[in-house]
Amino acid sequence: MLDDFMVRAVVAGIGVALVAGPLGCFVVWRRMAYYGDTLAHAALLGIALGFLLEVDLIAGVAVVCVVVALVVGAMQRRGMLATDTLLGIMAHSTLAFGLVVMAFMPNVRVDLIGYLFGDILAVGISDIIWIYAGGAAVLIAAGLLWRRLLALTVHEELAEVEGVNVAAVRLTFMVLLALVIAVAMKVVGIMLITSLLIIPAATARRFTRTPEQMAVAAALIGCLSVLIGLGASLTYDTPSGPSVVVATFILFLISRLPGLGRAAA
Repeated sequence: MLDDFMVRAVVAGIGVALVAGPLGCFVVWRRMAYYGDTLAHAALLGIALGFLLEVDLIAGVAVVCVVVALVVGAMQRRGMLATDTLLGIMAHSTLAFGLVVMAFMPNVRVDLIGYLFGDILAVGISDIIWIYAGGAAVLIAAGLLWRRLLALTVHEELAEVEGVNVAAVRLTFMVLLALVIAVAMKVVGIMLITSLLIIPAATARRFTRTPEQMAVAAALIGCLSVLIGLGASLTYDTPSGPSVVVATFILFLISRLPGLGRAAA
């Protein structure tokens, strides 16, 4: 029989996978992997500020990630720098700020490894509430924006001609991605969260023909990865978050075997 901590880990992991799958599809389609990494790096600053201001850490991460998303969006609109340069500056600067802020808190003991690589076995009821409440809000918003997001992904200029507010939709998607990273932080950690967005979506792409099918398949593959990864972690005493990511990668490799998936893939 599973211990309570393992039940909580499974519930939390599945909650993150269900919301990361559909959002991850857009990350893959729009080639925004580096953007996800930037928000993940910024999460460490949110953790540091959460400790400093004595607020819930997930709330701290969410606020910092949303602020970074808004700043990046505003600077992109002004065309100040190339997007990859801008993301590189924000990613490493926010990570460094986070470490510096933590250094000014000698009385606070921070499990840095746990935040960098996840600590899913330590999730509590409040974490699960954050994951499911935040995840539901993100999925509802993504569902309402689904057709406009698809239009942007296919052709931004054509979407704008058809009346889509490109800037607003793009910014909303960035904010949704920031929220996903905030709620997923404890499952696979800051350094690995982007993998849970990208790999299930890339795997699902092999087996699906429509965007909707790919979103559902990515969520299911993410759930399967959580179950396999946690089972392996329990059996072989390996780190849980990285084990989930390894399981995700193995499923991706299997999907690339000859004879599997669509003939055109």
